[in-house]
Amino acid sequence: MTQPQNPLNNQHLLLKPLSIGGLQVENRLWVAPMAGVTDNPFRRLCKSFGAGHAVSEMIIADTALYARKKSLYRANFEGEIAPISAQIAGAEPEKLAQAAQFQVANGAQIVDINMGCPAKKVCKKLAGSALLQDEDLVKRLLDSAVAAVDVPVTLKTRLGFANGQENILRIAKIAQEAGIAAIAIHGRTREDFYTGQARYELIAAVKAELNIPVIVNGDIDSPQKALQVQAMTGADAVMIGRAAQGKPWIFRDIAHFAQTGELPEPPTVAELRQIVLYHLDELYRFYGEYSGCRIARKHIAWYTGGLPNSNAFREAMYGCETTHEQYQAVDQFLKDSIEQVEQ
Repeated sequence: MTQPQNPLNNQHLLLKPLSIGGLQVENRLWVAPMAGVTDNPFRRLCKSFGAGHAVSEMIIADTALYARKKSLYRANFEGEIAPISAQIAGAEPEKLAQAAQFQVANGAQIVDINMGCPAKKVCKKLAGSALLQDEDLVKRLLDSAVAAVDVPVTLKTRLGFANGQENILRIAKIAQEAGIAAIAIHGRTREDFYTGQARYELIAAVKAELNIPVIVNGDIDSPQKALQVQAMTGADAVMIGRAAQGKPWIFRDIAHFAQTGELPEPPTVAELRQIVLYHLDELYRFYGEYSGCRIARKHIAWYTGGLPNSNAFREAMYGCETTHEQYQAVDQFLKDSIEQVEQ
């Protein structure tokens, strides 16, 4: 039986509003920007489960790419709960400033600068986490972006480019001096990519030195870990990335744990079916027939990963070529799973 709520715990820091450059974010549970994942339907879904803030997928700061179909999807904020945050990436101050202005005109209320992406194709263009090798360029980029728009500009970054060369404290001070409104830090270097364990000690050191909000990111995969890492670092918010893939209710779980000290029951298969089918409807509506069917595949795989016979189901599901066929296959598999659980 669930314990009665302790009213004192309702005031846990993670459940309080947070001001970002004068804009109020409902709470301190944030969705990390993830390429190919945090699209409009996923951001709205996470917010419906209690995430206070969600940042868009990364949009490259190149005017030649703005009109491309992929960029238009990434910059679509229809139906989102404010404040709306668009993430941009680039290595040229003038282009980054133009991209910031474009996204504000497009409806963004916060512009987020990506200096954390470890992907080779991004780092090859000296963008993302590759920028951490050039602190002078970091300063020029941030100065340019902040000066270009009248909305808060935030920064997403890592501990440094290479192990042994962690320069996050200098980068964070440069950011604060440039007028960055908040900084989110992933507890790895670019060299680490996503291997090993996130390190939080340097994030705690940054928090001790800065006056702007510091958001901690990396390996936060449970309610217990969220509260533990926040307490360890003193961070103003926690940012959840991979742990929300196939589990967008993790934000609700963290809030429940922060309020009661009790872990909530996981969704039943019947509840999971409702969530998955709703998400599929939203993906199909947003992307259309061809892209909707293909983009949905990874989400279906994440959602169904722990269910009996899921491997065989996924292999069959990957062969579905239409949204109708895919939807029916998922629905039937989850109905069968419900019957197995009830037997």
